[in-house]
Amino acid sequence: MTELARQAATGLDTDGGTGGQEVLDRLVALLDLERIEENIYRGVSPAHSPTRVFGGQVAGQALVAAGRTVPEDRGVHSLHAYFIRPGDPEVPIVYEVDRIRDGRSFTTRRVVAVQHGKAIFSLSASFQITESGVEHGEPMPDVPDPESLPTLPQRAEGYAGLGLRALPRPIDLRYVHDPPWVTRTTGEPPERNRVWMRADGTLPDDRLLHVCVLAYASDMTLLDSVLARHGVYWDLDKVLGASLDHALWFHRPFRADEWFLYDSTSPTASGGRGLATGRLFARDGAHIATVVQEGLIRVL
Repeated sequence: MTELARQAATGLDTDGGTGGQEVLDRLVALLDLERIEENIYRGVSPAHSPTRVFGGQVAGQALVAAGRTVPEDRGVHSLHAYFIRPGDPEVPIVYEVDRIRDGRSFTTRRVVAVQHGKAIFSLSASFQITESGVEHGEPMPDVPDPESLPTLPQRAEGYAGLGLRALPRPIDLRYVHDPPWVTRTTGEPPERNRVWMRADGTLPDDRLLHVCVLAYASDMTLLDSVLARHGVYWDLDKVLGASLDHALWFHRPFRADEWFLYDSTSPTASGGRGLATGRLFARDGAHIATVVQEGLIRVL
């Protein structure tokens, strides 16, 4: 285990604080996988974790494993992942990388995360050299600046049942509208769930790391857009939920330690599953990424 990984094992947020550079550094440490053999890496979870591994953590770590087998001149342009089994935060996760293809322009990798001898997660990722071509993008929604919005702890005041101590805090979140735990009682859920996000500190100038941190953050708040349509919310209602699959497309360069807007909505839910789609915009309006996720949603 690397020294950074040892630091990560002490936990992301042990005092219930709002985050900051120290907590962000622990996230960076979590993403600093230990190489144990050719194409095989090992990662850990925070000591103070929920009962299962946060989906964004395993996605980010798997992407790190894939990226470490790819030439530095190739950036991630897409990933597709399945959450197969709940991850055990008490046990290290082994990431096995399959080098599917190394082409002139594209490189493809497949990663399987293993615990207790069984796959808990699988990811396919594609990397591409820098190219130019046709370009267009939808405009960013007109929203208030993040500095003018309440912080997550301020939004959570008076809602003791939220269990926010269990949420990862390396990411600063600012809801544009009232969050779902408020609208569930007002009956006025917004059509779209919009949240400003950024890594709560400064990240190193490592392109792969910024992509992995955004992948980590992209699993946060996305399924809220499903619950908001039905006036229910995690912890406050009898809701059972879990990420089933996750897809991300990266369109333009960005820094994950600068503000980006996560604009998500849920077009449909049925069969105990809810679908959520999201667009991510840099503060200057550039459309930097698109995400789609389906989650298990059971209202008991």
